[in-house]
Amino acid sequence: MLPSEHRMRRSADFSRTVRDGARAGRRSLVVHLATGEAGAPVVGFVVPRSVGGAVVRNRVKRRLRALVRERLSSFGAAESLVVRALPAAADATFETLGTDLDGAMRTARRRAEPSRG
Repeated sequence: MLPSEHRMRRSADFSRTVRDGARAGRRSLVVHLATGEAGAPVVGFVVPRSVGGAVVRNRVKRRLRALVRERLSSFGAAESLVVRALPAAADATFETLGTDLDGAMRTARRRAEPSRG
């Protein structure tokens, strides 16, 4: 379980992060990473019905929450992250999800940096 201060709850927060954040995708997931005002980093998860039934969606959410919890120390103070699972996440192993999450976050952070002309 993610600590309460790190959970994204409001629809407006999800929308802002998806709209304004840098996007990066992998086979099993897509991440949207945005920086905002000062505060604790927050994370939200989107696991649509296309991933599978309720049992499968809940399993994917639990795995993603555990993976993000392990990586919270690497987040910036004002970062917000939305992780959207794709249908391939249903069959992905814990390790595969972790690899995809790391790669997508790396790419999103690189894209979020201001370009140095």
